[in-house]
Amino acid sequence: MAVTCFLRYVIDPYKLDDFEAYGRMWIRLVGKFGGDHHGYFMPSEGTNNVALAMFTFPSFAAYERYRERARDDAECQEALALAERTRCIVSWERSFFRPVFSAEGR
Repeated sequence: MAVTCFLRYVIDPYKLDDFEAYGRMWIRLVGKFGGDHHGYFMPSEGTNNVALAMFTFPSFAAYERYRERARDDAECQEALALAERTRCIVSWERSFFRPVFSAEGR
């Protein structure tokens, strides 16, 4: 059963460009490890310090394999270093959901 990871970030509103660069890196990296990234969602109107992201793996086991492989991956370490260096992320929350797709979809 597929699992979707939902991330809610509290970000520094003065470092949106840094966070967007971080997000663009992870979109590709999730795909590299077999996930389907649904994008990062940046502040637009309203709250200026919250961003969201969602990505799906075919199973929770596949997600766990991604986490294991990502720990030793140089590109993943580079993305994490960018966030640490720029301090664009203040905090984050991670939740998991079971997606429901249309009958015509997946």
